[in-house]
Amino acid sequence: MNASTAAGHARRPGPATVTLLFAAILCAGCAGWAPWTNREQAARNRERYGPTANQRIKEIETEAKEAKAGTADRQAAFTQELIRKMLEEHDPRVRCAILGAANEFDTPAALAICRGALDDPNERVRTRACEEWRKRGGEEAVQLLAARYRTDPELDVRLRALRMLGDLKEKSAIPVLAKALEDPDPAVQYRAVSSLKKVSGRDLGDDVNKWREWAADPNGTSAEWSVAETFRKLF
Repeated sequence: MNASTAAGHARRPGPATVTLLFAAILCAGCAGWAPWTNREQAARNRERYGPTANQRIKEIETEAKEAKAGTADRQAAFTQELIRKMLEEHDPRVRCAILGAANEFDTPAALAICRGALDDPNERVRTRACEEWRKRGGEEAVQLLAARYRTDPELDVRLRALRMLGDLKEKSAIPVLAKALEDPDPAVQYRAVSSLKKVSGRDLGDDVNKWREWAADPNGTSAEWSVAETFRKLF
């Protein structure tokens, strides 16, 4: 055996060494996925950094279920606590969860959260607020969604507000949707047409001009219903 061959054999690990290395790798892997280790690490992380966003969401959902089954006083106290959490929460995902939980209750605090979320600094939360107001429904929902369409700086939020107005199927939303037909953005025009189909119960196709003509006098006469009159109430 020459010197280079001997050196090559010396560099190769023997069977025992390979077995030990393989066992070490397996043990390291086991330590990574062992459920008790993960639980301990999660507990340490929670103690050091506080609950994660997912943990906070889960806690809100659990507390909401418990409060829903409780007394009126319990529900009032829970939704009041949600206001504090909403103001302190930095993660938009968690604020969306707080909003969704609040909308399950009919308390002043819950209503305040739903109203305030429409002005949240995060687009995701404002979009979710539009959806929650569709669930609430009623004339206030029409008013708030109309305002969100007119004032929101983000196109996606404005489009969601228009869609939710259509889903409400309230006749009082027609003037808002009719005005949206004049928006220079084709996406807004299309969404207005889609929502007008739902609210009016008619299908004039996707021609914006046809819908503009209809919106000017939906019944072919001003005696039964007047767009101008409703415009005066809303604007």
